[in-house]
Amino acid sequence: MTDQTTTPTARTPPPVRDWPALDLDGTEFDPFLAELMREGPLTRIRLPHGEGWAWLATRHDDVKTITNDPRFSRAEVTKRQVTRMAPHFKPRPGSLAFADQPGHNRLRRAVAGAFTVGAAKRLRPRAQELLDDLVDGVVRDGPPADLVERVLEPFPIAVVSEVMGVPAADRERVHSWTRQIISTSGGFEGAERAKNSLYGWITDTVRSRARADATGEDVYSLLGAAVARGEVAEAEAIGLAGPLQIGGEAVTHNCGQMLYLLLTRPQLAARMRARPEARGPVLDELLRYIPHRSSVGLARIALEDVDLRGHRIRAGEAVYVSYLAANRDPDVFPDPDLIDPDRDPNPHLAFGNGPHYCTGAVLARMQLELLVGTLLDRLPGLRLAVPAEQVAWRRKTMIRGPRTLPCTW
Repeated sequence: MTDQTTTPTARTPPPVRDWPALDLDGTEFDPFLAELMREGPLTRIRLPHGEGWAWLATRHDDVKTITNDPRFSRAEVTKRQVTRMAPHFKPRPGSLAFADQPGHNRLRRAVAGAFTVGAAKRLRPRAQELLDDLVDGVVRDGPPADLVERVLEPFPIAVVSEVMGVPAADRERVHSWTRQIISTSGGFEGAERAKNSLYGWITDTVRSRARADATGEDVYSLLGAAVARGEVAEAEAIGLAGPLQIGGEAVTHNCGQMLYLLLTRPQLAARMRARPEARGPVLDELLRYIPHRSSVGLARIALEDVDLRGHRIRAGEAVYVSYLAANRDPDVFPDPDLIDPDRDPNPHLAFGNGPHYCTGAVLARMQLELLVGTLLDRLPGLRLAVPAEQVAWRRKTMIRGPRTLPCTW
C-alpha cells in the first residue's frame, strides 16, 4: 500500500477586471465595487494608471488578515509601478504609508505625542473656539450659506495647522497645495508642482525647528527635535510630515457626506438633536456607511506565496484591500446598505486596520464630533437650500464629498 500525499490545488484565478474611474454623485456606493463583491471575496483588478493587475480583497475578515500580515509589504510598492488610481506616484523616504516594521514604529513614534487621546482632549477647547468663530460668522450673515466654504473647509485647515504648527500667514497657501495634491483633475504636472511647493515649505519648516532641546508639542517641532537628536533623518521627517499635513482634507469631505446624509434623512437629524449624549454610535454608523474614497487606496506586495480563499497569491503580486467593501460585509453588518443608528456591535474599518491604522484617527473623530454637533445645535431647522439632486459633488478626486453644501435654517 502506498501513501499518497495530496496538496491543495489553487483555483483558477478570476479574470482581471478594469476598474473605471467613476465620478459618482451623492453617497452612492460604487456599483463596480459592489459587482466585484458579488463575484467573490478575492478578485483581480486593473486600475487606470500604473502597470499590471492586482488582487482585491473585499471581505471584512480577509481585509483584517492582510493588513496585519507582515508577508504583505507596503515598502515593496515603492520599488515598482503597481496598477493604481492616482496618476502620479512618487513616495518619499519617511512616508508612514510605505513603511514596514520595525521602521514604521520608529517613524510613528516621532510624532505620536501630537495624536494621542490626551492631545486631542487638550486641543478640543481650542478647536471648539475656532469652530465657534466660523459658525458665529454664518449666523451673523444669515441663511443661505455654503457650509463647505464657510465651515467644513476652514475648520479642519485651522485644526491641522494648530497640530502641525503651521503659522497663520502660511495656512491658505499650504491648503491650496494639499487640495491640488489630492485632486486628479490637474494631471501629473499640476500635482507635481503642488507637491514640490508643499515639500519645499516643509523642508524649510523642519530645518528651522531642528533643535534637540525643543519643547514645542506641534508636529513640526517634534520632527525638528527628532532630526536634531538623530532619531529620524531629515528626509524621513519631511516625508512623514507631508501626508499628515494633507490629512485635514479628509475631514472636510467625510463631514460633508455625513451632513448630506443627515439633511436628507430628517428623522436621523432629529434623533441626533434629541439625544446628544448618544451621538457617538450614530457617527460610527455614518463612518461605516459613507464612501470615503474613490476606488481603493494603497497596494501591498506579497513577499512570499500566500494561500487565501482557495487562491494562491504569488510572491511579488500586488494586493489591494477595500475598507469600503469590508464595511458592507453582510456577514459582519446585517443589512449593510441600511443606516442603522442602533447598530451594535459596529467594528467598522473606516480608519483602516493594523499597523497602518490612521495616525490622525483620534483627531479626525474629535473634529467630526464637533462639526456635526455644533452645526446641529446652533443652526435650528438646518436643511438643504436646494433639492438634494442639485448638490454639486467633487469630480476627478480620490476623496469623495460634496463640492458645495448650500443650506438654510
